[in-house]
Amino acid sequence: MNNFKIMLAALAITGIQATAQNPIIRDQFSADPTARVFNGKIYLFPSHDIPPMSAADFPRKDWFCMEDYHVFSSDNLTDWTDHGVIINQKDVPWGNPTGYSMWAPDCIEKDGKYYFFFPNGTKEGRGFGIGICTADKPEGPYTPMPTNIKGINGIDPGLLQASDGNTYLFWGAGRCAKLKDNLMEISDDTPTETVKWGEREFQMTGVNCLQGLPSRQAEGPFPFEYNGNYYLTYPYVRENTEVIGYAMAKNPMGPYEYKGLILEEWPDCWTIHQSVVNYKGQWYLFYHHNNYSPNFDKSRSVCVDSLFFNADGTIRPVKPTLRGVGITDAGSKIQIDRYSEINGGATIEFLHKDDADTTKRFEGWKTIFKANSSVRYNSVGFNKTYKKVTVCYRAVNGGKATIADGKNNIIADVKLGKAADFKIVKASLKQQPSGKIDLVITAKNDDIEIDWISFE
Repeated sequence: MNNFKIMLAALAITGIQATAQNPIIRDQFSADPTARVFNGKIYLFPSHDIPPMSAADFPRKDWFCMEDYHVFSSDNLTDWTDHGVIINQKDVPWGNPTGYSMWAPDCIEKDGKYYFFFPNGTKEGRGFGIGICTADKPEGPYTPMPTNIKGINGIDPGLLQASDGNTYLFWGAGRCAKLKDNLMEISDDTPTETVKWGEREFQMTGVNCLQGLPSRQAEGPFPFEYNGNYYLTYPYVRENTEVIGYAMAKNPMGPYEYKGLILEEWPDCWTIHQSVVNYKGQWYLFYHHNNYSPNFDKSRSVCVDSLFFNADGTIRPVKPTLRGVGITDAGSKIQIDRYSEINGGATIEFLHKDDADTTKRFEGWKTIFKANSSVRYNSVGFNKTYKKVTVCYRAVNGGKATIADGKNNIIADVKLGKAADFKIVKASLKQQPSGKIDLVITAKNDDIEIDWISFE
């Protein structure tokens, strides 16, 4: 498994790109995504799951294992560039160098400097602290501060740069404190309170913004401001896995009134974590799921879908999709298994479903068609003149597939010869698509498998 870590490092150095089909980070595990807009681009600051068995000094092979942070960027929500590691646990002066507990982070900009907030287990004693790294560019390089924020013991920092001119730090189960102008310290008038947990009592810093809300095992607060309202989003366990709920207030530190769910639970993944961002006039929800690791929900991957508000400022529930957001270029490899709609008994499987090497999961999925089954893949951009379509397929008995636009106009008929292993076939186009269209791929025979299609 050490080779796996080396492979990921090499990919980061080369600045690998991934498409906006969910999950959006497709060469490594990623979780707890915070998305921010800096300099006209969207930057993604997730945590980074690694397989627990790859860390010889990590005792729990059934738990979250996270040793560093990467930063990604995109200017179109379709192509994502990995700028590499921000900081490793071994480089945190105050942190446990073998704790593997670098959980959900956040990043903000002030006066041309970027402040990356992150949790980590402390080098001395028990519990978590929240530290800061600074940089002159959002992609880094970042320099860690020598100490964590005094008075804060918790995880999952979320930052709010409010219209009142102040910056507020949220953490843990929705606690909040105003930061000083230097962003390195909480304000001197931050309150403390005594909190009981079973038979024990704790002194807790800050205001409890989730008081009175549905918050059993609440964590991961992410605040934002929109149209005169403050929003506090957070995961909590409603039944057996987490949902994303939200509350609204007229003041940054509350009181917040619970409004409902943004995302319902997914039964096969215990955790969820979120951020909400407006990019070029559209709001988006970033979250994670265990797409690449269906049998181990401690290895997760970042996804994104569009988010919309009602007229009264409340948030419409988001339905997670495989397709994700953004326009896929027709000349790229269109992974039709990240479909918008599926019909007629077509199914999706990993390309290497039975391979013991789970790193091969990052090679993605395939679509297995039955006769007359189909998948629809929305929002493909045809901004050039294309003459042919390429299909990567496998069909032991051969067959035929058609590619049509969303209005059932045939773009290409593709003859698929007998192929026991995946191979490439090309077909001429019957018509020239233009602009943004939806694609519908239909198989005319049983047991046709397609990995991807592309136009040239």
